[in-house]
Amino acid sequence: MSVTGVGSLSLPHSALADTVLERLTAEYGAAADPARAAPMRAYMKDVAPFLGLTAPVRRTLSRTVLAGTPRPDERDCTAVALRCWRLPEREYQYFAVDLLRRHARVLSSGFLPVARHLVSTVPWWDTVDLLAAHVVGALVEADPALKTDMDVWIGDDDLWIARTALLHQLRSKDRTDTERLFAYCVRQSGHPDFFIRKAIGWALREYAKTDPEAVREFLAREKGRFAPLSVREALKNIGA
Repeated sequence: MSVTGVGSLSLPHSALADTVLERLTAEYGAAADPARAAPMRAYMKDVAPFLGLTAPVRRTLSRTVLAGTPRPDERDCTAVALRCWRLPEREYQYFAVDLLRRHARVLSSGFLPVARHLVSTVPWWDTVDLLAAHVVGALVEADPALKTDMDVWIGDDDLWIARTALLHQLRSKDRTDTERLFAYCVRQSGHPDFFIRKAIGWALREYAKTDPEAVREFLAREKGRFAPLSVREALKNIGA
């Protein structure tokens, strides 16, 4: 397979990615709205420049970009995502995340290093949380051997990698590995960052929709470990 390097990763050559990126930059670029771009960038704390595309406009343009193209395989998804991440404007990364969410079932466990790269490069909640719940979560569910990778990620110095481990079971419902969920929350209970504390509460609140009593019992036992923010978020819908 012919590839070019992207950091420590390999960027596969993909004819589909060539077509998609050519269309994508043309369609998105032509619709750019500088008047909207500045406040969008400010709202996202200047993490990246924006083209100024609202979500409805972006979705319409994305349909045009993908019209008539074949279903991508893992190579195509990898190439599109990595190339979108090399473009400065945030909407290109949104396009990649949407594509990965839509085609998560074609991704194998070998995609996990790519997902890690996407999570840790230009990281902010707007891309990280969707990648965690819809891409990383899908990979782990399809290959439970990847749980051991999550056991490593939860202790990572990069808070976005740790947040991904906390949130990767958001959509698991009654398939949640409860032991790991609770252990991960305890592992990061003393973390000083808002985004980790919020993620703990969010992960517990989501699981409480499936088993509220388990979450109540866990917090009754471990509540003293957690920041008030985490506890409030966890109990928001079920009460103490």
